[in-house]
Amino acid sequence: MHLHHRLSLENIAEASRRIDPVFLHTPQYVSEGLSALFDCTLTLKIETLNPAGSFKGRGASYFTQKLETAARLVCASAGNFGQALAYCCRAKGIPLTVFAAVNANPLKVAKMREFGAEVLLEGEDFDEAKLAAAKWAQEHDAYLVVDGLQKEIAEGAGSLGVELLAAGTTYDVVVLPLGNGALLTGVARWVKAHSPGTRIIGVSSLHARAMHDSWKSGRIVTAADARTIADGIAVRIPIPEAVEDMQGLVDDVVLVSEESLQMAMQHLLLRERLLIEPAGAAAVAALLGYPELCRGLRAAIPACGGNLTTEQIRDIIQSL
Repeated sequence: MHLHHRLSLENIAEASRRIDPVFLHTPQYVSEGLSALFDCTLTLKIETLNPAGSFKGRGASYFTQKLETAARLVCASAGNFGQALAYCCRAKGIPLTVFAAVNANPLKVAKMREFGAEVLLEGEDFDEAKLAAAKWAQEHDAYLVVDGLQKEIAEGAGSLGVELLAAGTTYDVVVLPLGNGALLTGVARWVKAHSPGTRIIGVSSLHARAMHDSWKSGRIVTAADARTIADGIAVRIPIPEAVEDMQGLVDDVVLVSEESLQMAMQHLLLRERLLIEPAGAAAVAALLGYPELCRGLRAAIPACGGNLTTEQIRDIIQSL
């Protein structure tokens, strides 16, 4: 493990105290239905009961609190980080422009605008929107915020790990979605420091495997496309710093199919009465695809995003 890791344990602890309280102390409990399904003791942490509808508020809140510039911020988002950052910027009076792909989830786009962000739709996917945001930031002298790059975002996300362990339970395995890496690296940094025996597993989509391939190979691997229903983990161009942050902390990264993501959403609805978006259900999808990860063990996963379109909600219900 790194002697001097980019993510600070002190900052993660501070984040767990300083973040806007609406994003903190989310419910966590043993899911009897999922525990029975996977033959394990599975703790579920619900990250959807906040204004942004996902865990992203943790990192956005800590980042904006530590920010030393009054300049306009600009970011790219599939929708959840943009909502969270818009909510936190509005609270601090910071102007924000968000770039999203032309086919971005319309409900997420509408919510970003409701929270006061200027939203510009450009590019065919998240990574194209990200390039447009970087260009715009240069042209308008704005501060570019990149989820997964600024370490405060990952440190804020790490507060989820603080809460997970605070109850005194030790876990054999913690399974987390892997998009740009802030959630996985933030939680892994805290959990590995306080429970070194806990295995940390990241989850990528079979159709958006750039982060998985980069971590496995030890070099940055980009992909031509990332066509998955899980827009929150649809990354084509990994952030080198985020891949580096995973080293020594993450034990494995697994790939999940579109079918397992859909089944995971169904199980969360039927067994826990939760409407969870595909990326937010990725950890359940991983356990469906790799049941040996948790069989007979104490496991923990987040249900970390609930921003679905009406079509997605209809599809889940019709498929039951």
